[in-house]
Amino acid sequence: MDRFDAIRTLLAAVDGGSLSAAARNLRMPLPTVSRKVSELEAHLGTQLLVRTSRKLLLTDAGTAFVAATRVVMDRLEEAERAASGEYRVPRGDLLVTASIMFGKLHVTPIVLEFLAAYPEVNVRLVLADHVIDLVENHVDAAVRIGRLPDSGLTALRVGDVRWLTCASPDYLARRGVPATPADLATHDCIAFEGLQPAREWPFRRGDAAEAITIRPRLSLNTAESLIEAAVAGLGVIRLTSYQAADALREKRLVAVLQDVIPAPMPVHLVHAGQALVPLKLRAFLDFARPRLRARLAADPGA
Repeated sequence: MDRFDAIRTLLAAVDGGSLSAAARNLRMPLPTVSRKVSELEAHLGTQLLVRTSRKLLLTDAGTAFVAATRVVMDRLEEAERAASGEYRVPRGDLLVTASIMFGKLHVTPIVLEFLAAYPEVNVRLVLADHVIDLVENHVDAAVRIGRLPDSGLTALRVGDVRWLTCASPDYLARRGVPATPADLATHDCIAFEGLQPAREWPFRRGDAAEAITIRPRLSLNTAESLIEAAVAGLGVIRLTSYQAADALREKRLVAVLQDVIPAPMPVHLVHAGQALVPLKLRAFLDFARPRLRARLAADPGA
C-alpha cells in the first residue's frame, strides 16, 4: 500500500463529502477509492470513516488523523514546490477569490495584467459573495471587504470603501434632495436585498450613529440592477462607493447625505501567512497591492 496515495485519497473523500466525489476529482474508479481507504483503515487498525447513504462522517480517530495528515501533506507539497524551483522563479498555479462585483471591476483587470507580466503563473479567479475559507479550500489570496475577524491570516490593507446614498439627477430634480436621513421617509427608496429583508440604512454624524428604516417600493438583489433602477429615476439607493463609481463618474447618479455616511470599510488583500511564501504568491501580492490601492483611491466617494 502506498500510504501517501491512500492519504490523498482519504482527504479527497473528506473534502468532497463522498467516495464518489473523490473518484471524480481524482479520476479514479470508485472501487479503487473505496479499496485505498479500506487498506488505510486496515493498516491503522481503526475505522476512520462512517459510510452512510448520504454522506461520509469522520470517527474521532478519523478527525484526529485527517487534521494531522493535512499538516504533513501541506509540508510535502511545500517541499515539492521548493524542489521544482517555485521559490526561485514565479511559476505554478494560484487560486484567488473576491466578491463578484469588486472582482469584476478591480481584481479581474489586475489578474489579466499579472498574467501578461508572469507567463509561467496560472490563475484561477473565483468570484463569490460569500466568505470562502482560505485554508480549507487551499486559496492562495483573497480580497476581503469589511472588518476582519481575528484569525491566523496575514492581511495587507489596500484602501477603503464607503456606503453611499445616491439617486439620479432627474429624481432629485423632481422630488428634492434629502437634507437629513429622516427625510428619506418622504422619498421612494430601492432596497438592496435578497430573500431576507435588509431595510435599515445606518448613518453617522460624528460619533452619533442612527439607523433609518426604509419602506422600499422596489427591492433588488444585484448591484447592477439596483443602479439601473436608480438611473431610471425610480428612487434613492444605498450601495458601496466602488459599486457606484462608474455611475457617479458619468453623472448618472449623484451622492446625497454625504455628511452622515457611516465609517469607511477597510479592504484587505489576505493570504494564509505560511512561513515560506511561494514566489508566485509573493509576486502576485506585490503586483496587486499598489494597483488595488490606486483603483480604490480613484473611486468617487472613496
